[in-house]
Amino acid sequence: MVGTKAWVFFLLLEVTSVLGRQMMLTQSVRRVQPGKRISSLFAKPGDSLESPGEWTTWFNIDHPGGQGDYERLDAIRFYYGDRVCARPLRLEARTTDWMPAGSTGQVVHGSPREGFWCLNREQRPGQNCSNYTVRFLCPPGSLRRDTERIWSPWSPWSKCSAACGHTGVQTRTRTCLAETVSLCTEASEEGRLCMDQACTACDMTCPMGQVNADCDACMCQDFMLHGTVSLPGGAPASGATVYLLTKTPKPLTKTDSSGRFRVPGVCPDGKSILKITKAKFAPIMLTMPKTSLKAATVNAEFMRAETPYIVMNPETKARRAGQSVSLCCKATGKPSPDKYFWYHNDTLLDPSLYKHESKLVLRNLRQDQAGEYFCKAQSDAGAMKSQVAQLIVIAPYETPCNPTPESYLIRLPHDCFQNATNSFYYDVGHCPIKTCAGQQDNGIRCRDAVENCCGISKTQEREIQCSGYTLPTKVATECSCQRCTETRSIVRGRVSAADNGEPMRFGHVYMGSNRVSMTGYKGTFTLHVPQDTERLVLTFVDRFQKFVNTTKVLPFNKKGSTVFHEIKVLRKKEPITLEAMDTNIIPLGEVAGEDPVGELEIPSKSFYRKNGEPYTGKVKASVTFLDPRNISTATTAQSDLNFINDEGDTFPLRTYGMFSVDFTDEATSESLNVGKVKVHLDSTQIKMPEHVPTMKLWSLNPDTGLWEEEGDFKFDSQKRSKREERTFLVGNMEIRERRLFNLDVPESRRCFIKVRAYRSERFLPSEQIQGVVVSVINLEPRAGFSSNPRAWGRFDSVITGPNGACVPAFCDDQSPDAYSAYVLASLAGEELEAVQSSPKFNPNAIGVPQPYLNKLKYRRTDHEDPRVKKTAFQISMAKPRPNSAEESNGPIYAFENLRACEEAPPSAPHFRFYQIEGDRYDYNTVPFNEDDPMSWTEDYLAWWPKPMEFRACYIKVKIVGPVEVNVRSRNMGGTHRQTVGKLYGIRDVKSTRDRDQPNVSSACLEFKCSGMLYDQDRVDRTLVKVIPQGSCHRASVNSMLHEYLVNHLPLAVNNDTSEYTMLAPLDPLGHNYGIYTVTDQDPRTAKEIALGRCFDGTSDGSSRVMKSNVGVALTFNCAERQVGRQSAFQYLQSTPVRTPAANTVRGRVPSRRQQRASRGSQSWREGAAPLRFLGVAQ
Repeated sequence: MVGTKAWVFFLLLEVTSVLGRQMMLTQSVRRVQPGKRISSLFAKPGDSLESPGEWTTWFNIDHPGGQGDYERLDAIRFYYGDRVCARPLRLEARTTDWMPAGSTGQVVHGSPREGFWCLNREQRPGQNCSNYTVRFLCPPGSLRRDTERIWSPWSPWSKCSAACGHTGVQTRTRTCLAETVSLCTEASEEGRLCMDQACTACDMTCPMGQVNADCDACMCQDFMLHGTVSLPGGAPASGATVYLLTKTPKPLTKTDSSGRFRVPGVCPDGKSILKITKAKFAPIMLTMPKTSLKAATVNAEFMRAETPYIVMNPETKARRAGQSVSLCCKATGKPSPDKYFWYHNDTLLDPSLYKHESKLVLRNLRQDQAGEYFCKAQSDAGAMKSQVAQLIVIAPYETPCNPTPESYLIRLPHDCFQNATNSFYYDVGHCPIKTCAGQQDNGIRCRDAVENCCGISKTQEREIQCSGYTLPTKVATECSCQRCTETRSIVRGRVSAADNGEPMRFGHVYMGSNRVSMTGYKGTFTLHVPQDTERLVLTFVDRFQKFVNTTKVLPFNKKGSTVFHEIKVLRKKEPITLEAMDTNIIPLGEVAGEDPVGELEIPSKSFYRKNGEPYTGKVKASVTFLDPRNISTATTAQSDLNFINDEGDTFPLRTYGMFSVDFTDEATSESLNVGKVKVHLDSTQIKMPEHVPTMKLWSLNPDTGLWEEEGDFKFDSQKRSKREERTFLVGNMEIRERRLFNLDVPESRRCFIKVRAYRSERFLPSEQIQGVVVSVINLEPRAGFSSNPRAWGRFDSVITGPNGACVPAFCDDQSPDAYSAYVLASLAGEELEAVQSSPKFNPNAIGVPQPYLNKLKYRRTDHEDPRVKKTAFQISMAKPRPNSAEESNGPIYAFENLRACEEAPPSAPHFRFYQIEGDRYDYNTVPFNEDDPMSWTEDYLAWWPKPMEFRACYIKVKIVGPVEVNVRSRNMGGTHRQTVGKLYGIRDVKSTRDRDQPNVSSACLEFKCSGMLYDQDRVDRTLVKVIPQGSCHRASVNSMLHEYLVNHLPLAVNNDTSEYTMLAPLDPLGHNYGIYTVTDQDPRTAKEIALGRCFDGTSDGSSRVMKSNVGVALTFNCAERQVGRQSAFQYLQSTPVRTPAANTVRGRVPSRRQQRASRGSQSWREGAAPLRFLGVAQ
């Protein structure tokens, strides 16, 4: 390149030989400060790399996780063989984003004979080693030459990226020619620093004024600009720096104590731009006013700086080789992000090659471009990384999905035991739902026009032989790539006080600055999550000012379905009156028998109004402190206790207390700001000494749910009193637009806990439950009593997916008891049970083998007191040892092994929760998992015809008799030509005893609603048969239901008084008919609401107490069965159905009732029940 000098900096460890003397090794190890040159360690900028010898390709075999980054020569030679010579002469090191090792300021080590390494413990506090890549200079002819046959020649060096006279980067690339991908292991891209040619003479012209000496701005000597800059709330912004934006920003002046500044000589041309900066605030850009006057005045107000926040993450996509793909990323912030960086498998992609910004387009894809992608958005306020997206690239003719279904067991009815498998389970198969490479149009979009998923493409009808009848089912036989099922994500919940459960009535729910929902009388709310939502941040505001405004980050299922959250809020502290002209002290924390955690000190004359005017009157002050020494308050923790570090990574915080402040004018209730507030923190309350130097003050950004740093703590040098023996840390802050603060330390000792939830204690993989909210409270044990926590430090929640959940928690590899975790799970507000630890301690049931289980000290909450609820467990967070085989597969995973945790098979160790089995049973001919709407299959016999609209129907059956009985609904096609006589499914439920009436019970029995089937072509009125078990006789039918059925023909025959048959009504009739119908976008929610109304016997109420005298459709009289007499179900079990001898029981002539039952069951098996235009027998 003409006129270009190569500026290459590298770590140099040189072996020199002088006149045949002994080889001498010179090694330098020291901290290198950016901008300084050390001759023994780095080549000078003018040195050439074209020294005698051959450079190897770049090697990167390690990442800076764990103890550091190790690029050792022996390991490189192990992986790459003779691509490295036996005796390298030199070594060069740089980071993966082109920065030479000499410019990082980090402590590094190296030798051409040993390689290169960087240790995390030797770096500055809070900083880890960069990710380094190295290459070696070898003697001429010592490298393997087959590289020339595998790789194309290097391309010419690209143009220097810098302007004239400045340092930039050049890159060159090459292409792998080998057919085998495993041979393409060397670098396909190289880079070097460069300086472009010298600048030419100034050719700038000015429409006003004259060109300055640097040839980058116009100056007008006679003009004066006056300006005033204020902070949010009107206070003066002192010490702000004013720049003139040129090629290199020029500092002009600083604002004085009143926030004023003067700048002479800048031209009022309407084009020149001033930039005003101040720490913690977004820069202000001011365009010079256009005027012919000799002076002008400008005013500006700072906005608080906000770290970039990702609002659009790249999506997981699948393509075939040769196709194109677009990955998109978008972030907001103050100021807006101006740079985007893209990474592939943790390696930075060169912007000059891919020409990307927030959108990365990859054309003519190769299979080696598959992997993980994420972006990093950056601005003057910081950086943030997006979530990782997976790009799947398959060969042009490769099958996108495994056509063979996986095993999936469904439970059969209680009277359908399978002798072949010795169980009540049947394998119907299923297709794992994942993104696949399907048909796409030619458009390159951020979100694919059609999303394709692996799903069931072929099924086979089979008959399951049960006791006395045949049960049809459909088994998956083939999977293929097809359009994904459309779903919607819904969040429901209940907001209540942590102290006594009082609901937050008619509160407002905000998403950012928009009100999106409202709580009801019982504190409940429902929210349809917008499709493009990446992180659901909600703020709950109490209109009656009883509770603290609470911001929560709620996990939800992006694939659809409903998740229920219990939201606990703190009650506001009663306000006190302060004198604005006095110094005021407010304690933080009031645990009986213990000192406060800290206190707020508000100096005199610190209050001011929002317009900046000082306030001197009386102040109504309410400061509510969330004390971590009280474990009952853990669920009220605000947000998810995360912050974004300088590199853009999300890191957790460990809290030592949160406080919400509310200062108002006592007379007008106007909100007041406060400056120069001191926070004193009692250092004796910090039981982990390593946390003292890293303690910081944080404030919550209610829009993002992330915590942002307000300031550091320092030891208080002033003696508070002669008798005061405690040592305090002091931090300074201002209270303006934010009113929620945190006393936190960043905590890097992180792990994941693998948890699964099941429908029963059988713990079958096919009975896992999705949508369960699993929460963990991180506890700090009291010394010597690991089971008795001193304080909690963090609260996290995640939801279970098809493969369980990985819950984040603090852990320690040195001391297993440094942290413990309290884990609980709930589904739709119902707490699930953990596996018992006493009196039986069964590792197989708990899901974790010995001896690791003993090390974790698993204890269910009732371990010592059986009266305590069984809905949680506690463990010691012992980080797994990397060289321990029994600890490497879970249930605790190191933070860097999240992928292993997420993909762990059901057979791997994990902790378990389960539902207590009730007296209900569901069977669908076409299998469907109600926790996963994506498992819906297009089929005429699907119980739910539409995947985004679920209609639940229940009928209330009253049983008069001394015992509770099982009631079954058998649901078949009634009037649709595709389904007539075919089974949709069956439902079993046990009647519930009435509390107030002896010998009365009732059952709320689900049946399949009538309506359109999946093709939306015509309706089907479901033929429903209600069969109570035992010796029962139909006593009455609801008169309004009977009249409706008579007026909406056809009718079903009802000659058998031991049961009831109807064609289900098309209309949602209501409690007066004994029919309860609810439509919702979530099947579980629809059933829950309908069931609550049925129990209550109303169309708009809800109850979990059965009310047998209201809202009843059918009444049966059931006598207690005589000893030795068979029930109807037992009769079906013991009676053959296909031979003439089926009507004979033990050689006796069957009764008419038995003959009728046999004929009826046979007619159900052979086809639809007969329909007649008749009345219903009663």
